[in-house]
Amino acid sequence: MDIKKVLKIIIPLILGGFLVWYSLTIVSPEELVQYFKSANYWWIALGLFFGILSHLSRAYRWKFLLEPLGYKPKFINSTLAVLVAYLMNIFLPRAGEVTRAAVMTNYENIPFEKGFGTIVAERLADLIMMLLVVGITLFIQFDFIWALLTKDFNPVKTFGSLLIVIVFFTVFILYIKKGKSKFALKVKGFFLGLKEGVFSILNMKNKWAFIFHTVFIWAMYIAMFWATIPAVDGLEVPVGGILIGFIAGGFSIAATNGGVGLYPVAVASALALFGIDKVTGNAFGWIMWTAQTAMIIVFGGLAFLLLPVVNKTK
Repeated sequence: MDIKKVLKIIIPLILGGFLVWYSLTIVSPEELVQYFKSANYWWIALGLFFGILSHLSRAYRWKFLLEPLGYKPKFINSTLAVLVAYLMNIFLPRAGEVTRAAVMTNYENIPFEKGFGTIVAERLADLIMMLLVVGITLFIQFDFIWALLTKDFNPVKTFGSLLIVIVFFTVFILYIKKGKSKFALKVKGFFLGLKEGVFSILNMKNKWAFIFHTVFIWAMYIAMFWATIPAVDGLEVPVGGILIGFIAGGFSIAATNGGVGLYPVAVASALALFGIDKVTGNAFGWIMWTAQTAMIIVFGGLAFLLLPVVNKTK
């Protein structure tokens, strides 16, 4: 058994378990149950509707990256692949991207490295959008976002780690570029396919449609967060707080398996900057996280079951 693979699964689970315990020391299980009972589920449903729209838009946007490579997958397969990917990311970070490309290889005959390359290109577009949201938030609420980003920031360790990564990456690239071994040639072939997928974004016929869907996806993410706020009675959050809370929640999802344990803590900490007590903030974070996680599990599970059904000939 590969110890590294086991640790990649166990460590996030232990961290998530600890964060769940920590969050429940702030808002007791009894209090949390009361918040769930009194929540307005119409607002939660509206938030989930926005979330579903973002997933459908992501699945549709994918075709703009695959078409320049000569592939035109069925929209239903793209949608199901996206939903399964979100489901897998809950259990193992970044496993979703691999699963998503593998699904399209199996059901649409798209080479794995090319499909994965387009997903990387998508992530680049999403990264730009996240930076844009951060930039807008920084402009609107500079003091709050600065306090959030500079908390526990150690410039010496950060730049030292960055330097080590750059050196290692440079040595690795030189080895792969000049190497003639079977491993080097295999990695080189993989990265060539990856490069083709990434640069497909430059060859799109419908660049503006791609940009529209990218903006729409992120607008729906924010709308999902915004729509869930009124579900908690008495919770009022200003625009700056919505953006900062959304960013904090987004980073927590990237840091742990679907944000388990960390999402409520991160969101509550962000909202606390606006004078919202941590009990209410944590309760909202749990409601928000539970709603979107339940949506992913339900639709991701259905997508997993439907894939072989809608592709019987495969």
